Amino acid sequence: MAEAAMQSDRSGLRWTPVQPGEWRAFANWLLVWVVFANGGFALMYFVGSPPRFPEIIAFAAVGLLLRDQRYLLQCAGFLVVMTYSVLSFIAGLFNLSIVSLTYSLSFLIELDVTESKEYMLGGGLLLFLVMAALRRMREKTNFQDLRITILTVCLAGAFALFDFQLSMGMRGHYNRAASAETPFTSALIQSGIVPETGPLERNLLVVMVESLGLPVENEEMKRLLFLRYDSEAVRSRFEVTTGETTYFSSTTAGEIRELCSRWGEYHSLVDQGDSTCLPARLASHGVETTAYHSFDGEFFDRSSWYPNVGFENSYFRKDLLKRGSRPCGGVFPGVCDRDVPSELAQRLKSSDTPQFIYWLTVNSHLPVPLQNNLGVDDCHRVSTILAEQYPMICRQFAIWDAIDEAIIREASALDFPPTDILIVGDHMPPYFDRQNRRQFAPDRVPWILLKWRDEVAKD
Repeated sequence: MAEAAMQSDRSGLRWTPVQPGEWRAFANWLLVWVVFANGGFALMYFVGSPPRFPEIIAFAAVGLLLRDQRYLLQCAGFLVVMTYSVLSFIAGLFNLSIVSLTYSLSFLIELDVTESKEYMLGGGLLLFLVMAALRRMREKTNFQDLRITILTVCLAGAFALFDFQLSMGMRGHYNRAASAETPFTSALIQSGIVPETGPLERNLLVVMVESLGLPVENEEMKRLLFLRYDSEAVRSRFEVTTGETTYFSSTTAGEIRELCSRWGEYHSLVDQGDSTCLPARLASHGVETTAYHSFDGEFFDRSSWYPNVGFENSYFRKDLLKRGSRPCGGVFPGVCDRDVPSELAQRLKSSDTPQFIYWLTVNSHLPVPLQNNLGVDDCHRVSTILAEQYPMICRQFAIWDAIDEAIIREASALDFPPTDILIVGDHMPPYFDRQNRRQFAPDRVPWILLKWRDEVAKD
């Protein structure tokens, strides 16, 4: 009798094989919630991408919770997490927070994605994977075996850890946001060109250049940056100083950094003013303040918040087109940046009293396509090395070079009035691939100050 009981106990300890149907359901689940959910993003590992640890875990968690629910509920859960994943990826790539990115969604209609093969390819691949996932989701995915559930958790965790380790070396290049303890700095503060109190002694022109990053290690890029300003035509009129300053987040955060001397975004300024911002302070002392942007004023609500930081006049794409600037294509089709300095010079010459003029460029926003009147088709004229090794970076340098040439042409004219000129980047170029991205500092942007020499004869 005792022997029979022992045999019974032993039989209870036998390992029950997992049923074939459970393995098929697990395979379907893995294909939907891991492979199709993350496959498009995983392809970016070959060139570089923001960390996605939370998104991978979110897909796995939602997939496990909904695996035995109705098809439509599973579809809804998948699409919600995919939307979050895409937004998080874009936010990380462009150094935005999810909150800041949601403010931008209403402006996506302004983008001409057909000008970017990268955007078109990425969007097409994402759509294909989503459709494949929704179709596969019709198959059974509701495995119940506890052992498979444990295996699923382990595999998802291992994949998330793999993503974490793979992106470790590039973590400082993504999702840059300032904390409350981060010491503040800006190009305007470092240059010391603005008096703490009182009006300006002479005109002040501040130019914020889209995606103007600080080259690191690459000697050719270092040589080309601000190369045109190392000339007798410039140094005979201006004292030239260069530097670098910390940046966080995206373009609008760069604008708040320089215009309002703080870290943060523009959102609160849409409906209320800030008298502490530089344009407002200067306007209170009788300085005329004017803002220019080579793109639309509705984009990021600039036509609303520019007046709230103290700009008395604002001119955008449609205004500049009326004044003779030519249209330039690209993902953000605006006016040609190289045409704007002549308009700025005319404005500076229009008054005998000091003015503050601010200009935000647009043409070098990534990705920079060929043609479209951007003047980047023959990039060898800028640098044979960059044209062959870093063609997209070379196209950006071609645009920056054209802007510099136009500024110098106006500033060298005999009738150009006494003006201090500060040129600064907003953020590093947010390249998709790590090879291009690593050519620029992940936390700093360059600036150059052309300070008017008092001894220059006035006509």
